Amino acid sequence: MQWLDRLLFLMVTTPIKWLVKVKSIPSDLEHELGIDKTKPIVYLLRTNSVTDQLALKMSALSLGLPKPTISIEIDNLSFPSCLFLNNPNSVLNRKIKNTDIKENAAKLFSLHRQNPDLDIQIVPVSILWGRAPGKNLSGWSDVIANQVSPSWLRKFFIVLFLGRDNFVCYSKAVSSRVMIGLNGSDKEIAHKLIRVAGTHFHRRQQSITGPNLLERHQLYNSVLGAKSVTSIITQEAKLKNKTQRQIKAQAKKYLDEIAADYREGLVRWGANILTKVWNKIYNGIKVSHASKVRELAQNGHEIIYVPCHRSHMDYLLLTYVIYHEGLVTPHIAAGINLNFRPVGGLLRKCGAFYLRRSFAGNKLYTAVFREYLELLFNKGYSVKYFPEGGRSRTGRLLPPKTGMLAMTLQGLIKGVNRPVSIVPVYIGYDHVMEVSSYLKELNGTGKKKESFFQVFSALKKLKNYGVGYLNFGEPINLSNYLDQHEPNWRDFKDQDQDKKPQWLTPLVNELATDVMAKINQAAAISGMSICATCLLAAKKHAIPQAELEQAIDHYLELLKNSPYSDLATIPQMSGKALLAETLKRNKFTITEDDYGKIISLRNQNAVALTYYRNNTQHLYALPSLIAAIVFAHKSVTKIQILQLVADLYPLLKCELFIYMSQSQAESYTEVLVDNMVNMGLLIEEKGLEGPVVEEQTQIQPPSPSDPAFYSAWLLGQGIQETLHRYALVLTLLSKQTLISRSELEKKSRQFAQRLSSLHGLSSPEFFDKNVLSSFISALKENQLIEVNDKGQLAPTLQSTSLCEDVIELIEPEIIQRLQKI
Repeated sequence: MQWLDRLLFLMVTTPIKWLVKVKSIPSDLEHELGIDKTKPIVYLLRTNSVTDQLALKMSALSLGLPKPTISIEIDNLSFPSCLFLNNPNSVLNRKIKNTDIKENAAKLFSLHRQNPDLDIQIVPVSILWGRAPGKNLSGWSDVIANQVSPSWLRKFFIVLFLGRDNFVCYSKAVSSRVMIGLNGSDKEIAHKLIRVAGTHFHRRQQSITGPNLLERHQLYNSVLGAKSVTSIITQEAKLKNKTQRQIKAQAKKYLDEIAADYREGLVRWGANILTKVWNKIYNGIKVSHASKVRELAQNGHEIIYVPCHRSHMDYLLLTYVIYHEGLVTPHIAAGINLNFRPVGGLLRKCGAFYLRRSFAGNKLYTAVFREYLELLFNKGYSVKYFPEGGRSRTGRLLPPKTGMLAMTLQGLIKGVNRPVSIVPVYIGYDHVMEVSSYLKELNGTGKKKESFFQVFSALKKLKNYGVGYLNFGEPINLSNYLDQHEPNWRDFKDQDQDKKPQWLTPLVNELATDVMAKINQAAAISGMSICATCLLAAKKHAIPQAELEQAIDHYLELLKNSPYSDLATIPQMSGKALLAETLKRNKFTITEDDYGKIISLRNQNAVALTYYRNNTQHLYALPSLIAAIVFAHKSVTKIQILQLVADLYPLLKCELFIYMSQSQAESYTEVLVDNMVNMGLLIEEKGLEGPVVEEQTQIQPPSPSDPAFYSAWLLGQGIQETLHRYALVLTLLSKQTLISRSELEKKSRQFAQRLSSLHGLSSPEFFDKNVLSSFISALKENQLIEVNDKGQLAPTLQSTSLCEDVIELIEPEIIQRLQKI
C-alpha cells in the first residue's frame, strides 16, 4: 500500500508546495554536522505531519539528501525513511497520539545486530513554521502558534500564514552502531532514543525561538521591584526630598526609555524586506563559523554578541544573519541618538533597547539599566552590543568602552542561572556608505545628528556595494574566563554592586582588549581591502594591472601558507579574478598605454580607501615589518629580524589588537620568514662554505629583476606610515627632558599633520588623536617611558634605542624632517 500513501501525499502536497519556502540550517551538513551522504539516513521528526514531510523533502532535494517520502533498503528489507515521535493532535482535543517509532527503532537496531557492518545515521530534523516565542498571555495569534503536534486544521492556518517562513533544522546524526553499544534490549534502547529525542527537540526549538516574551507588567515588577532599584529609590527620595512614589515614577520613565518591545512578526516582516534590500545593494553576504554559535545555543548558553562597528548597516546585517542562521534574534543595545521617530519605535519592536552615552551621576538610571540587562540574561534573551561605543571613522577598531562589559560581568557575579558566552563578531564590507561623512568628521566637520530625513537620503543612494562579510569569532565563556583570572570571584556574589571588587576594573579592561583581539582574529580579507592595501603602498598610488594581479596573488598565497588564524577568511580565487570583481565597484581609475593597463586611485578616493585597508591591516603587519627590515638593512640575519620584530611587536599588538602573545608572535615571525623565502619574496644567503651557521645566514631582498621584487617591496611599504608615526612620537619624546602627556599628544598630532601635508601621507589615522593616544599608552604599559610624581613623561634608554631602530627603517626624507623637530 506504499503506492497509495505516495499518491495521497502527492495529492495533498502539490497545491500546498506553492505556499512553502524552506530555509535549511545548516546548509553544509557534511562539514558542520559530519553527515555522510553515502551511508543510509533515517530522518527523525517530532510530528507525523504531511506538511513537515513536504518541507523536509524540499530541503533534502536542495541539499542532495535522500527523499524522506520513500522507503530505504537495508539488507534487502524495506524500511521507512522517517521516524516520528508524535502523531498530530485531533481537532477536538490536544491529546498527543503515539506512533510506531518504538517498534521501528527496535527493528532498526535488530537489523544492525544481524549485520555489524551497517552504520545507519538517524538524523533529528526540527521543522519550524515561523519563529514566534511563547507568550504568557493568550490571544488570537495562538491560532498559528507553533505547537508541538498541531491538528490538521491548525496546521492549515500555520502553513497559510507562515509557509514562506519555514526552517528545516538538521542536528548531528545518531549512529546506530553507537546506539546498540548501550546496555539493554533493542526496545529499551529505542525507548532511550525516544526520551532523548523529546528533550533534544524541546531544546532545539528554544534555541531558535527563544524564551517567552515578557509582558509589560512583568517587566515593571521585575526591574522596579529589584532590591538594588528599591534601595536607590529610597536613597533618592531622602536626598531630593520627594516621595518614593515620585522617584519610582521617574524610574518607570527610565525603564520605558530603555526597554525593547520585541515583536516577532515585525522581525519576520523585516527579514523579508531586508532580503530584497541586500539583493539590491550587495552581491551576497558571506557568513563564516556560525556553527560555533549554534553549538552554544543548543547547549543552553546565554549568548552576548559583541561585533565591531563600521556602519549603521551593522545593526541590521548581524540581526538578519543571526535570524537566518536559525538562532534567537538578539536584543540590541543602541545609542539613544537612534531613538527618533519613526525609526526608534521600529527598532525597539525589532529588539533594540536604548542607552545614554553617559550614566555618570545618575544612580537611578544606572540601577534601572543594570537590572534590565540582568533580567535579559536571566530570562535567556541573547544580547548584542558594540564594545567600541560608536562607529569607527578610520576603519580600525576603536579602543573599547568597558561599561557594558562591566555590567555583564557584574550580572554574572550576582548570579545568572545559565552559562554566559561572549561571541566576538567581525563585520566588513566592500563599501561602507558612511565613509565620505567619516572623512569630513576627521577633517573637523561636526557629526550630524541622526534623523529620519538623513536615513531617507541614505536609502535613496543605495546601489551595488559588493559583498558583506560576517565572521563569528572564538567564543569566550565568562565563567571560565573569571576562573582563570580571579578564581575566588563567586565569593563576591552577595556584595553590593556599588562597591566593586578591586580586581573588577583591571579584569574588565583585560577582557575588553581580548574581545577586540578576537574580533580581529576572525577578520575577512575582501577584494577591496587587498587592492587598497597594494595601491596605497605604491608610489603615486598606481600599479600596472599585471603587477597588481601578481602582488595580490603573493599576498593571498603568503596568508594561505602562513595563516594569521584559523578563523580569518581569505578569498579562494586568483588575483586576476579578484581584481576583476573589485574593479566593478568603480573605485579605481583605469588608464591604458602601449604597455598595458594601469590601475590607480583618484585623488579623492585615496583617502577613502585607507578605510578598507585598515580593516585588515593587522593581518599584514608582521609580514610588512619583516619586509621593511630586510629592505632597509639590505642584508640581515634571521636572528636580527626576530629581535627587531620582538621589540616592536608589543606596540603593534596594542595598536592593531593582534591576538597573539609575544611567544606566539615570535614563532609566527619565524614561519613567515621561512615562507617568504620559499615564495621568493626574500632571498636567503647561506654565507661561508661548510656547515650552515644560522648566525651567518643572511636574509636579503630579491633582485630588482626578480618577478617577486615588486610584491616584496610593496609589502614593506605597507607598514611605513605606522613606522613614521612611531618615529615621530619617539623622537619628540627623546628631545624632551620632561613633557606632559597632553603636550606630547598635541605636539605629535601637529607634527603628524605637517608630515602628512609635506609628504602626501593620506591616512586619516596618521594624525588621529585616538591612535596617537593609544600608542602613548602602549609605550607606558611596556615601560618604554617613565612617569614622575607629577604625571610628566620622560624617555628611557629602551625608548631611545627603539627610536634609533625605527628610524633606520624609514625613508631618508622623513628622517630629515624628524631631525628638524
